[in-house]
Amino acid sequence: MPERSPVIFERLALIGVGLIGSSIARAARAQGAVRSIVATARSQATRERVRELKIADQVVETNLEAAKGADCIIVCVPVGACGAVAAEIGSVIKPGAIVSDVGSVKGAVLRDMAPHIPAHAHLVPAHPVAGTEYSGPDAGFAELFENRWCILTPPVGANEKAVAKLKAFWQRLGANVEVMDATHHDLVLAITSHLPHLIAYNIVGTAADLEAGTRSEVIKFSAGGFRDFTRIAASDPTMWRDVFLNNKEAVLEMLGRFNEDLAALTRAIRTGDGDTLFDSFARTRAIRRSIIEVGQETAEPDFGRRHSAHDPETPLPRPYASD
Repeated sequence: MPERSPVIFERLALIGVGLIGSSIARAARAQGAVRSIVATARSQATRERVRELKIADQVVETNLEAAKGADCIIVCVPVGACGAVAAEIGSVIKPGAIVSDVGSVKGAVLRDMAPHIPAHAHLVPAHPVAGTEYSGPDAGFAELFENRWCILTPPVGANEKAVAKLKAFWQRLGANVEVMDATHHDLVLAITSHLPHLIAYNIVGTAADLEAGTRSEVIKFSAGGFRDFTRIAASDPTMWRDVFLNNKEAVLEMLGRFNEDLAALTRAIRTGDGDTLFDSFARTRAIRRSIIEVGQETAEPDFGRRHSAHDPETPLPRPYASD
C-alpha cells in the first residue's frame, strides 16, 4: 500500500458548518489532511446535527472554544459576519496559527478581519469557487472541491510559508489553487459569480410578480433556462445579501457594463438586426465551450443530470463554480 501523506494541520477549527464547512470537514478527514477537527456553529440545532453526522472530532458551543489551540481556523460564515468572528477569537489565536475564510468577497474580509488577528498569527483569506444550491451540514460532501479553484488572497507581506501551507491544504482537498490580489479577485468574481446570481434572483423574482395564472404556467412549463436560473436563485439569501453589500463597487461596475450590452441587444431586436444577434450568440457559445475544455463544466446533455428518480447511482448534488 502507498504510504499515506502526512497531516498538514494538527488541529483544524471550523467556525460555521454549512455546505462549505461540512464539505471541508469531510474532505479533510477523507484525505488525511488534519489530525483532528473541532467545529462550532451559531445555532444549537446545527451543532447537534454535526454531532449526529460525526463529521468533526469535537463540537463546541462557542467560537472561542473552537479557535483555542487550533493550528488552522477557517471561518465559514457569511462575509458580513467575518469581522465580528475575528474580533471574538483574536485573543485566543495561538502563535503561528493560520486564520482563513471561505467568502466570495475578499477585500471586505481583509479589511474587517485583519485588525483583530494578532501579529503572531497569519491571515490568509481564501475562496473555494465551488458550491451547490443546498445549505446546511447535511449538504456537504467530500468531493465538492475536486478540480475546482480555490483562490487565496493573502495581504501584502504575508508569511510565505503560511500561504504555502494553506495552498497545500486546499490541494489535498482536490482543489486547484491560485493566488491573487483581493481587489482583482473581487472584480473577477463580480462578473463570473455575483452578477449571474443577481440576474437569477431578478428573473425568478419577475416571474413571482406575474399574475397568479401566468405565474403557475411559468412554473408548470419551466424550460431548461428558467429552471437553471431557479437553481442559482435558491442559494443562501443571507450569504448573497452580504456578498452584494460587501462587493458593491465591483458589482455595480459589472452591472453597468451588463446594462450597456443588454441595451445593445434590445436595440438589435427592436430594429431586426439579426447579424448583431447572431454574432453575439456565436461569441458567447464559444465561451461556453472554453469552460468545458478547462474542465469547469461537463459536456454531457442537460448538464449531466440523471433523469430517473429511482436511479440508485444518482450522485450527490453536482458542484458548480459559485460562491
